[in-house]
Amino acid sequence: MPDSDEITGLLERLRQGDESARSMLIGKVYPELRGIARRLLSGERSGHTFETTDLVHEAYLRLAPSAKKSRNRAQFYAVASQVMRHVLVDYARKRLADKRGGGCAAVELLDTFVVSEDHLDQVLIFEDLIRRLEKMDERSAQVVVFRFYGGMQIEEIAEELEVSPRTVKRDLRYGRAWLHAELKSRPPQGKPGFEDAPNA
Repeated sequence: MPDSDEITGLLERLRQGDESARSMLIGKVYPELRGIARRLLSGERSGHTFETTDLVHEAYLRLAPSAKKSRNRAQFYAVASQVMRHVLVDYARKRLADKRGGGCAAVELLDTFVVSEDHLDQVLIFEDLIRRLEKMDERSAQVVVFRFYGGMQIEEIAEELEVSPRTVKRDLRYGRAWLHAELKSRPPQGKPGFEDAPNA
């Protein structure tokens, strides 16, 4: 993982107009973005349509304009979490519009959302749940998105939201509990699996 101070320094240089910092920033964050994408797509078979590289490239294209506005590493990856989320949702909607039918299998949700090309409907199910959670408890929804889509650490989320790590853990527990309850109310088919990750 790139050093937090180094990323923050590059973002500051970029905000000050130093364009040479952009390529350095890409070199530092690209491997980590690939790691996030790999986790998100770890449920996918080899040779699937949406590759890890595709997700990273599309995410970075959307993320690049926001880089100058990010004040530190935590904020940069908070934005990246939302971008990853929207890239996957947009992709799922487009792909599902091109095909019909298909059964639904369980998709495992740990600290990241695991996506399968064969069951992209799960992406939209999870998106629907996140949007509903946002209306009830916006901060808990943010914590879930940062954790699942961005793989952010508790301390990074706390820094971005300007709350204590204890508050983040409480929000994450609440978000998970709410998701558990909502998923249990769904039919056995067509709902993503959900497990609490250890040491979260």
